[in-house]
Amino acid sequence: MRTKTGFSFFSKITYSKKKPSPTIPKKGLDSSEVDHTIDNAAEIIEKWNTEYVSTTKFYSLFCESKREAKKFINGVKDLQKSMDTLIKEDPNSENLLRAQKLMQIAMKRLQSEFYQILSMNRARLDPETGEDVRLAGDSIVEVEEVSRNSMKELKSIAECMIAAGYAKECASTYKCFRKSIVDEGIHRLGVEKVSSSKVKKMPSEVVEVKMRSWIDAVSVSMKTLFNGEKTLCDEVFEGCSVSLRESCFRDISKEGALLLLGFPESVAVRDKKNPNPKKIFTLLDMYGTITENLQAIESIFSFQSVSAVRSQALNSLNRLSESILAHLGEFESEIRKDSSKTVVPGGGVHPMTTSSMDHLSRLAEYSGILVNIIVKGSSSSAKALLPKSYFNLSESDGCHHGSEVRVRFAWMVLVLLCKIDGKAEMYKDFSMQYLFLANNLQHVASRARSTSLKHLLGDEWIERHFEKVGQFARSYERLAWEPLASMCPKTEEMSPEEAKMRLEKFSECFESTCQSQSACVVPDQTLLEEMRSSIVEKLLPVYRDFYNAHSNAAMLAGTEGGWNVRYTPEDVAKYLSSELFNGKGVLEEEKSCVFRTSFGLVTARNSSRRKKRSLSCRRF
Repeated sequence: MRTKTGFSFFSKITYSKKKPSPTIPKKGLDSSEVDHTIDNAAEIIEKWNTEYVSTTKFYSLFCESKREAKKFINGVKDLQKSMDTLIKEDPNSENLLRAQKLMQIAMKRLQSEFYQILSMNRARLDPETGEDVRLAGDSIVEVEEVSRNSMKELKSIAECMIAAGYAKECASTYKCFRKSIVDEGIHRLGVEKVSSSKVKKMPSEVVEVKMRSWIDAVSVSMKTLFNGEKTLCDEVFEGCSVSLRESCFRDISKEGALLLLGFPESVAVRDKKNPNPKKIFTLLDMYGTITENLQAIESIFSFQSVSAVRSQALNSLNRLSESILAHLGEFESEIRKDSSKTVVPGGGVHPMTTSSMDHLSRLAEYSGILVNIIVKGSSSSAKALLPKSYFNLSESDGCHHGSEVRVRFAWMVLVLLCKIDGKAEMYKDFSMQYLFLANNLQHVASRARSTSLKHLLGDEWIERHFEKVGQFARSYERLAWEPLASMCPKTEEMSPEEAKMRLEKFSECFESTCQSQSACVVPDQTLLEEMRSSIVEKLLPVYRDFYNAHSNAAMLAGTEGGWNVRYTPEDVAKYLSSELFNGKGVLEEEKSCVFRTSFGLVTARNSSRRKKRSLSCRRF
């Protein structure tokens, strides 16, 4: 026999081929009471097997009349008791055969009712737009709420069928229907079965969308779908054996959970073979999502029969970890391999510096996740890679992150700084090299101080590198501007003609220096003010003293030609304080500022040639 739901019934009786012999009541059996019980059960059972049957409409016992439903359930329970008595006292009785036939009819009705109640709870499962994760999640919650409202009916039917020996039919109906809900919920959350080979062929943009969709799907699935399913299963079969509840939940949820938690493994394998540093953040989000839901996964899928789900979650974490480490290695490799020959105008911040620090700053926000990944993936301590005294792990500056993570970030920054050092060599003018170093290190240290990198690198590291910014700035000032100061000796004994010559040469050199440095830029406002102030302090007092001491005599010596000093101390101060480093000029790298003094020609390039050996990554 097959029901409307498509589930077959297995006969719970064995019919005798011979006509049963007349029943002989045994002592202790009240045949009239049994007859009465069977008659009462037959009345309600046959009523719902004949009067409420239609080929076009299903009349639900539990929807039409709660009173009738209760009477039906109680009748079936009494019928079962009578059958138990007859089996013990008179197994060959006609009443037992009648009771067994009635029980089959009742079970068919209850199985249909069970399916109907489950089906009614699915009414709001399908949102209008399956792409909307929030709506899909809300619909799942609504369905579970409806399920809880009908829990009493489901439990009473389940208990009645299982007590009558129809546990297999009840569980089969429940599993098939609820599995369809779980599978469709997973599908509507945007998760689908995708092989590793198919993922490899997908465009990166498509994979990225699927990864983001998966992140949202996991939280909804664990908090509502799987957790709700386990709760529902436990409540419906509350009075049944643990093995039955376990079997139902396993068959309903295991496949969908493995599909959901297996997706990261396919993506991780793809990205590990083709790492792209820009993709690392989505992988980190996926890793974090599994980690955040790991306790729920272990709790929901605690049965041994669904241990594969827990194992899949751990496997995905391991694969994601490997892929993330590969992306970190690729990030370092990209910095090392950067071979662009473009010289940043004015010694400004290199695009590589900006993009790398953006990447590192964002990575630092995931330091809590990276702790486990880096520690597990480190075959040897990263500290051994760093120069001695570069990174003080014993410093107590409020950092609470794992030392391996802190060292790894310090190492990545050092790789960047070494590359910056190499980029500085592209400037032919040594003063520009130091300005470039100052600007780029200022950017690195400033980003480290204003982002989550501060908690990894520490205050001591940041302060030390700001000090190096000052050292680079002073080196620039010494090479670019101090030659001007040397043209204004402190000696007061000087002929008017010599004073006139020195003032003329100072004016020429000042103009030349201003022109050669007019393309220079200092993007950081704090560093800009500090450097302007420093240059003014070094040059202006020297020039003012020389100007005050010799300008009048020099002008008297040049009276016949109408000669005047071109730059007063105020003119020099105004330029240095407001126009220096505005980047409005055009720097000519092939030209050097020429200083014509009484001691001969001295170029900025020549005066700094001996400094070249000091330009190395070791300065960082």
